[in-house]
Amino acid sequence: MVMAASTTAKAADDGLRLALHDPATLDAGFVTGWRRLADAASEPNAFHAPEFLAPAIAHCDGLHRASLAALHVDGQLCGLMPIAREAYYGRWPVPHSQNWRHPNCFLGTPLIRAGHERAFWQTLLADLDRNPRAGLFLHLHGIATDGPVFAALQQLCTDQRRACDIVLAEERAMLATDLPGPAYYEQVVRKKKRKELARLRNRLAEMGEVQTVQGCADAGLDAWLDEFLALEQSGWKGRNGSALADMPETRGLLLAATRQAHAAGRLHLIAMRLDGRPIAMLINFLSPPGGFSFKTAFAEDFARFSPGVLLQIDNLDILAEQGLDWMDSCAAEGHPMIDSLWAERRHVGRVSIGLKGFARPALFALFRQGERFMDRRRAPRPDAPVPTSPAENDDD
Repeated sequence: MVMAASTTAKAADDGLRLALHDPATLDAGFVTGWRRLADAASEPNAFHAPEFLAPAIAHCDGLHRASLAALHVDGQLCGLMPIAREAYYGRWPVPHSQNWRHPNCFLGTPLIRAGHERAFWQTLLADLDRNPRAGLFLHLHGIATDGPVFAALQQLCTDQRRACDIVLAEERAMLATDLPGPAYYEQVVRKKKRKELARLRNRLAEMGEVQTVQGCADAGLDAWLDEFLALEQSGWKGRNGSALADMPETRGLLLAATRQAHAAGRLHLIAMRLDGRPIAMLINFLSPPGGFSFKTAFAEDFARFSPGVLLQIDNLDILAEQGLDWMDSCAAEGHPMIDSLWAERRHVGRVSIGLKGFARPALFALFRQGERFMDRRRAPRPDAPVPTSPAENDDD
């Protein structure tokens, strides 16, 4: 860990206090403040909300590396980010600190109450500067680079003459529109493609009764999740061992996070069924005014009908129905299915921030020079063949 979980640090303003909390020993009062912070964050992040992050640490942090860096302002929780100390950066033995993450965390932006973005970064970086065990730099995975949280970090680093480098920049699909679903669909998807998808929907309807159903209905949440896990495991993820049900930690995370989000009113489920059988299912986590598309699964024996695409089309009214401004696809950059349906984009990246202290700035500059050199070596040659993309109707 970066520091002992009980340590605290005060900023120049006595009203600011940074503390590192052990996730296993949080009291009810802290969790209540955490929930309020998640609701008031300037940039919502369902993956750092208590109903998701607490189960993630419990199930996926087997080495107990994660602490919660929390900013308190006059006793109120105003910022939170999971943090851990890393001995390696990729394959390089370079000690550093980073926001703790796991493979099913698709956004690493910390929760910060509006107006406290600079204070959070200032107190956190000052604390890391003072701690030799924090390593050479702070690395942030998957932070949104087009919002106020990163803007405050950049400005602070500029003011402090501190290195702040975006080492990887990506964009991914998001949904942000005031249009009704059908109107948005017509605006974004070309006519020829809409005609083909309508044909597939009609062919699917010839096989039985097709229904798109929101929520878990009378069967209950656990039954819905059992169907989802079985559906995902029946496809290519099950064959290569990467389905959520294949590992106890990911299965446990899904069940705990969805149950807690459901209890908090922060879970959205939707499924397409053929004669009652699920052929496409989708799990969304909500953090008003935004939402996050977490996992989708579809029946591969119906892949020729693109049930995942049809389900996403049926779900285009989610913003109006759930009172949201936007949905983050959480998909990889250039995803062939969701990129063709959601026209808006959000920018995320990996960011490295230099720490101050004896020799740190010079060593970090040398490290970044070497990293840039390796990036140039790995870059494809201008005359290299362009890899082919997956099929346009790939559902997952």
